[in-house]
Amino acid sequence: MNHTFDTRLRTTDTSKQADWVRLPYAAPGNRIGLFGGSFNPPHSGHLLVAETALRRLDLDQIWWLVTPGNPLKEHSELAPLAERVAAVQAMAKHPKMKVTAHEVQLGTPYTARTIAALQARNPELRFVWVMGADNLSGFHRWQAWRSIVERVPLAIVNRPGATLAPLSAPMSQTYATSRIPQEKARNLSSLKAPAWTFLTAPLDASSSTHIRRGQHSG
Repeated sequence: MNHTFDTRLRTTDTSKQADWVRLPYAAPGNRIGLFGGSFNPPHSGHLLVAETALRRLDLDQIWWLVTPGNPLKEHSELAPLAERVAAVQAMAKHPKMKVTAHEVQLGTPYTARTIAALQARNPELRFVWVMGADNLSGFHRWQAWRSIVERVPLAIVNRPGATLAPLSAPMSQTYATSRIPQEKARNLSSLKAPAWTFLTAPLDASSSTHIRRGQHSG
């Protein structure tokens, strides 16, 4: 799938841009949750996913990876990258939450390539891919989705309407024997992939799509 990044920036401060394009610092051995998305816009449901993963997986940090563009979504609706980064920064105030648009430097919007690059450049870190369960049903349509599962442990946090996703999604059926109970999720970052868990959490019905529709109708 061909794709051109939406990297429109409404700022002339290149030093500020460099701050959110570079990777956050992490000490060797740190457990890092990778929470990727277009965050168009970010909302309380995203924050709940990040907070749940941070706490239940005993992470040292969680990196919000604000993607320049999502190959599976309509790009005409994407707000400029700088605006989305600023919105996530305003929301992700926990000291262990870091915000980056590092995929700008990597030159790819595909999660499989992003994870491979991060692991190659940071072999001393232990990564876990974090996502809301509302993405699980379509996960098998992501480019090289099997390589994602076989590269890094996955933590899937419950979202409204997706409680049964672990039973029906192609990913969860294909890797059913690699699922670990959420009671043991604290050890997920230490496990060799494939390994994944489903974390129950309070449900927040916030939706980026609904927020955008409200903005357009207002």
